[in-house]
This record gives sequence, structure tokens and C-alpha cells, in this order.
Amino acid sequence: MAFTFTAFCYLFALFAVAFCIFFAIFTVICVDELKTDYKNPIEQCNSLNQLIVPEYLLHFITTALLAFSFQFGGLCWNIPLIAYHVHRYIQRPIMSGPGIYDPTTILNRNELQRALREGWIKLAFYLISFFYYLYSMIYTMVTS
Repeated sequence: MAFTFTAFCYLFALFAVAFCIFFAIFTVICVDELKTDYKNPIEQCNSLNQLIVPEYLLHFITTALLAFSFQFGGLCWNIPLIAYHVHRYIQRPIMSGPGIYDPTTILNRNELQRALREGWIKLAFYLISFFYYLYSMIYTMVTS
């Protein structure tokens, strides 16, 4: 049982995905509060936009580490979400700071549904990724 670079990559991926799971849960809760008119959209969008860049950065670093360690299964699993993140950030509304949620349009029914659906899909993706990385880390440590 050895701790290789591949095992380190999977360990980092576990911690990164744990944070991303938190970000996805927080997004779903915030969007649901907006949907039920419990919170101010400006405050909610500001708190959500602060999490966008760290989430994207963690996901990109995890994917890069998997590429450097030649783990093509994990790389192929992460490429579609990386492409979606890049597309979503390029198509974001014009704002003064980083982020993808605009307080002036977030209360539109379509935007709320899109944000809620995106949050649930990301949560499912990150949960599946967590267990995949956990299994892969254990498998890598046992076989090397």
C-alpha cells in the first residue's frame, strides 16, 4: 500500500468535491429562498456569486490533476462539466464583479428554474464524483 501521486490527486479531488457539494447545497437553498420570496435578491446573488470562482477553480484544478496523473476515466467524467462552466461563465450577464447570478434577472421564472435545476444537477454530479474518487483512491492505494 503506497501513497502515490495518483492517490494524492484522488485525495485532493475528495476534499475539493466535498467543498463543491457544500457550494451546490448552498446554491439550492439560496435559490429556493429566492423562489419563496424569503430573501433579498441582491444579497442572495452577492453571496452566490462569491462561491462561483472558487467552485470553478476547484473543479478545474481537480481535472488538471487527474490529467497530469493520466486518470482518463475521471478526466472524461469531468470534461463535460468543465465545458459547461466555461460556457456558463462566458454567457454570464454583464456585471462589475465575478459571478453568474444577476440580481435584476434572477427573479424571472426561467432564471430561477434554471438556477435550481443547475444546482440539483451539480449536486448529483459532485456526489457521484465523491464516491468515484473515494473508490479510485482506495483502489490505487491497495494495488500500488
